[in-house]
Amino acid sequence: MTDLTLYLGNRTYSSWSMRAWLVLEASGLSFGEEMIRLREPGFEEALAKASPGRTVPALHDGDLMLSETLAIAEYVAEAAPDAGLWPADRRERALARMMATRMAVGFGPLRAECPMNLSNRFDAGPPSEAVQRDIADLEALWRPQLAKPRAGGPFLFGRFGIVDAFFAPIAMRAYTHRLPVAEDAAAYLSALIEAPPVRRWIEDATQEPPRDPTVVGIFASALYDPGDFPVLRDPSLTIRA
Repeated sequence: MTDLTLYLGNRTYSSWSMRAWLVLEASGLSFGEEMIRLREPGFEEALAKASPGRTVPALHDGDLMLSETLAIAEYVAEAAPDAGLWPADRRERALARMMATRMAVGFGPLRAECPMNLSNRFDAGPPSEAVQRDIADLEALWRPQLAKPRAGGPFLFGRFGIVDAFFAPIAMRAYTHRLPVAEDAAAYLSALIEAPPVRRWIEDATQEPPRDPTVVGIFASALYDPGDFPVLRDPSLTIRA
């Protein structure tokens, strides 16, 4: 595969772009990138060219276009079978797919109330009850795996894979919004923040221009204010008492 091109949004804010990029980075496949700066002049036209659904990420491979992150992940996993992006064991592979799918379709309050902003950290006070429920549900989803011995690394099934790429933006949200998490969940989320492909994504984000201050709409919220990427200096998470 030499014609892979990933269309992605701003690294600082686009959580779904982050997921797809992490999967490709972990695959070892060669790929190109095309950045679409969201909510800035011309972005709608650029999205329409990249994806009929006008969303990012979008993966192009010749005349094939995929615009759903889970579909992109599956395509990449089949293209790079030796990368181990899904667990080798059939039962664990089914669990990993179930977890990634739950991330793809669930946890709406957490995603809506705590948007990803890699560059900043906020003192927003206690999370809403809906966000606390999402955190509890995520911890319950992870805990059986975190309690098992895992060979190959500190991630859900040992080595970093697709399921971990899907939860990496949750780690960033937990950091940015100081969300209190249980100790075992904090250890997993910290491992995600420190994972080499995640660090590369954050470091690349520091090289992007900050969002245009004249942009209106969702990016006008203070939760998208640019910062100086404190996560690169001190990635400590908030552990729930």
